[in-house]
Amino acid sequence: MDLMSVANELVAGCREGRERENLDKLYAADAVSVEAHCMPGVDSRETHGLDGIKGKHEWWEQNMEATGGSVDGPFPHGDERFAVVFKVQGRDKNSGKEFDMEEVGIYHVSGGKIVREEFFYTSD
Repeated sequence: MDLMSVANELVAGCREGRERENLDKLYAADAVSVEAHCMPGVDSRETHGLDGIKGKHEWWEQNMEATGGSVDGPFPHGDERFAVVFKVQGRDKNSGKEFDMEEVGIYHVSGGKIVREEFFYTSD
């Protein structure tokens, strides 16, 4: 897949609730995911490998509920990167606390697969 095919499928999958299905389809086995801040209970901002990235998705699904939001983009940058803007309204399943979140995801593509994703957002 070329950059825009990967980018458009990632965005479509996010809008249609196919994020998990797209992990195997769009991500390289050795992809790296980088958060702006360490996740709770984790001592590194980086997650290495597709299994680790799947684990992040599982954590989100188990702990958070999206109640609204939007996905804007993709915004290509050269031949190997694109950005996506995510706006999420949600609820923490454990505490019941509602939240509004906005983040920018930067995706690096090589060999037709996402090899690195980086997320930019503020934290409370």
